[in-house]
Amino acid sequence: MTRWKDRAGWNLVTVAALTALVALASPAAAAGSSTTTVQASPSAATVGQPVNLTATVTCAVNPTGGLGVTFFDGGDILDTVPVTAGAAVFTARLSTVGAHTITATYNGNDDCGASHAETTVVISAASVPTPPNGLCLLACGGLINFNVGDIHNEINIHRGI
Repeated sequence: MTRWKDRAGWNLVTVAALTALVALASPAAAAGSSTTTVQASPSAATVGQPVNLTATVTCAVNPTGGLGVTFFDGGDILDTVPVTAGAAVFTARLSTVGAHTITATYNGNDDCGASHAETTVVISAASVPTPPNGLCLLACGGLINFNVGDIHNEINIHRGI
């Protein structure tokens, strides 16, 4: 019976030591907390129009380094960019109409834990230009644009007999 108690005590000490070792070796456990905010400018755009996404990361220490910020459109990765002076900036050109949930995920570093934030960008169809009075060739307002007004053609035919 004494042997079992010793063995059980040893097992508990071993498990506790291994747990502490794993916790200390993990950068996420050693890192402080961070917060992330994200803004889209403009928050409403047309298909293909540039939308500037800015993620701001706040941490008690410097949030640079590590894996930066990954921007997502729903479940699709847009890009991963570094954090500079507490911010990560990416310009997106969204190609589908509708509401897009944009997530900025700060991936953390040795001193700052990961965090994320979301915003919504509404994309509408690009407007179709209406031609001005007249005829447009090669795109209205583009290379060739002319008006056809009243055409009055008088032809005098003299018949000489």
